[in-house]
Amino acid sequence: MAGRIEDYALIGDMQTAALVSRDGAVDWLCLPRFDSPAVFAGLLGTDEHGFWRIGPAEATPAGPVASAPAPRAPFTDSGELKVPPISAAAPAVPADRRRYRGNSLILEQEWDTPRGSVRVIDFMPPRHLGDQEPVPQMIRIVEGLTGRVRMRSAVRMRFSYGKVVPWVHRVEQQNGGHRTVAVAGPDSVWLDGEAETYGRDLTTYADFTVDAGERVTFALTWQASHLAPPEVPDAEGSLALTEEFWLDWVAQCTYQGPYRDAVVRSLITLKGLTYAPTGGIVAAPTTSLPEDIGGERNWDYRYTWLRDAAITLSSLLRTGYREEARAWREWLLRAVAGDPENLQIMYSITGQRELNESVLDWLPGYEGSAPVRVGNGAAGQLQLDVYGEVVEALYLAQMTGLSRNDHAHLLQLRLISYLEEHWKAPDEGIWEVRGPRRHFVHSKVMAWVAVDRTIKLIEQTPAEGPLDRWRALRDEIHADVCEKGYDPGRNTFTQYYGGTELDASLLLIPQVGFLPPDDKRVIGTIEAIQRELSTEDGFVLRYPTHDESGNNVDGLSGHEGAFLACSFWLADDLAMIGRVAEARELFEKLLALRNDVGLLAEEWDPRLKRQVGNFPQAFSHVPLIDTALRLTACGAAYLSPQPHAADQPATQPV
Repeated sequence: MAGRIEDYALIGDMQTAALVSRDGAVDWLCLPRFDSPAVFAGLLGTDEHGFWRIGPAEATPAGPVASAPAPRAPFTDSGELKVPPISAAAPAVPADRRRYRGNSLILEQEWDTPRGSVRVIDFMPPRHLGDQEPVPQMIRIVEGLTGRVRMRSAVRMRFSYGKVVPWVHRVEQQNGGHRTVAVAGPDSVWLDGEAETYGRDLTTYADFTVDAGERVTFALTWQASHLAPPEVPDAEGSLALTEEFWLDWVAQCTYQGPYRDAVVRSLITLKGLTYAPTGGIVAAPTTSLPEDIGGERNWDYRYTWLRDAAITLSSLLRTGYREEARAWREWLLRAVAGDPENLQIMYSITGQRELNESVLDWLPGYEGSAPVRVGNGAAGQLQLDVYGEVVEALYLAQMTGLSRNDHAHLLQLRLISYLEEHWKAPDEGIWEVRGPRRHFVHSKVMAWVAVDRTIKLIEQTPAEGPLDRWRALRDEIHADVCEKGYDPGRNTFTQYYGGTELDASLLLIPQVGFLPPDDKRVIGTIEAIQRELSTEDGFVLRYPTHDESGNNVDGLSGHEGAFLACSFWLADDLAMIGRVAEARELFEKLLALRNDVGLLAEEWDPRLKRQVGNFPQAFSHVPLIDTALRLTACGAAYLSPQPHAADQPATQPV
């Protein structure tokens, strides 16, 4: 059974990623890309669906750690095992400590055993580093710290999300050693290691001991099966290059406030979710981690949502990362091409449009949460707010110094032309409800944002456009929202025109500049959401999933947890209306929800007191950065998190 979602840590090479549990098991790894089929899919099933665990071979309680070599009763004088190989997989012993090595995506986990202590270092070297082939590699280095510890590596490779058992065999080397290779169809995975391996029960094992100061390395490399075998990885050299890469990247961060550690870890996570060859950004590296444990709210997030990518871009820009912004803009232009009228809400990491949704019925799902889905049917939805997020990102990029791109400017103008004709249409909204289309207030507000930012761009740059017509359009949308999306009796905006339900996306109204923070309608909406959509812990639900009669309102059964992005938005709004101490208190509570290595899933289940949803989630880490920047700025005059106002300097740090 997979661990709790928060028991996992992320490693990755900016083309794919793995989740490593605190017991040393890699339960999720898609090769060679984020959206490729998983070779380790135990996260959504059992060990039968693929895993790689390295850990102590004896599941005994840890006693005092030996400071000198432990008694050698189980070993011969030469260090050989006296006992036959263990017949079962290495026991799932949780690590006593784990952390990332400094500001990197290199994971270190440590175990204390009665015979000594040991560290396992896990990482995936970025594919452009060094002189080796640009193929995906996962490297695991076992390092003895004290005493002598008996270890085990157990690898069960299963292709096509755990469905296909590969042909596994040994390839003898001229130097007398051997490599283990698993082949199925177009894929091959090569296992290299310094410990002798053997096969049993369709699993590859290695039993070995590690002394204090000794290091034993393992590596897993993907290669297309029709090509020549990949090079044997240089584990130690790759470790040094990977650490250097991350230290150099983090050094570009311009944020130096009191929340720097949390901000930097979130930035590293966002960088780890970026597909380096194209600049596309995945929402999360996983599929079907449930929003409701045991329920059907399970989705594939290994794609690039324009909304998520655009807000990620804004956070990267405001913390000093322009190259990522430039790469994303190029990805956007390729994905949308010459067809902005058919703008999709999401694309593949390479810009592919077809994301057909299907069910993997051989996988039982995380803790029985079925179905397990790949692909995403929401790709065909109409979500008008996406136009606002994309235009906002393009505007911010140019206002913060990114060089002008004529194609991007033309795209922006064509998007506004489309909105002129279609902003009055109902849509599925930001939350991708699978119920009827409605006139969602947030969608209309973001249509206003798209027009507003385009007007500002024309006013502040040599760009051209029909200013008078678009100013009238901006005023028309604004008046429409204030008339049809506002409930004067309750002094709050509503989820959709004519409705009474609330929606946490309304918290963005002051943040995007639609109304000033001190407007009574804004304050009333904030207080209504805090009163009606907050959990006992003070975190925020996206919207009510059931009406007063108990019926589901979004076309799905079950409930969901508090949406972490919305909770950060509430902290932002509280700061904007002057309740800074309350905002800081909520922000600190949200930071406390991160797991021990600083990662957040999509939601927090207030009943189970645990993280739920796909993990780690870009849409949680981005608002963490935004709120940190805003609260840091609260020591001086209030500063907007994005340069919306025409008179705001482009060099503003937040």
